[in-house]
Amino acid sequence: MNHKLDDIDTPIDVLEDNAPPPSGSRGFLPIETNAFDRCFISVVIWIALSLFWFRFMEPAGLSIWISNVIAMAIAAIVIAKG
Repeated sequence: MNHKLDDIDTPIDVLEDNAPPPSGSRGFLPIETNAFDRCFISVVIWIALSLFWFRFMEPAGLSIWISNVIAMAIAAIVIAKG
């Protein structure tokens, strides 16, 4: 619906959904993200994986560096394709 700027008698419906769909490619994350969001998600995953690793894997003799390599790979995937 096109409104003229000088037509002050016709109300504008602010709930009208005429906005074009968001452009850009969607990744595998179920939300729309920008680069900062994907970086933040990667850091949260890294912390969660490290805590899991300290609790369950390191007592079994596996080094935390293995967790860091896995977290770095996951972060690269999330940032690049998320």
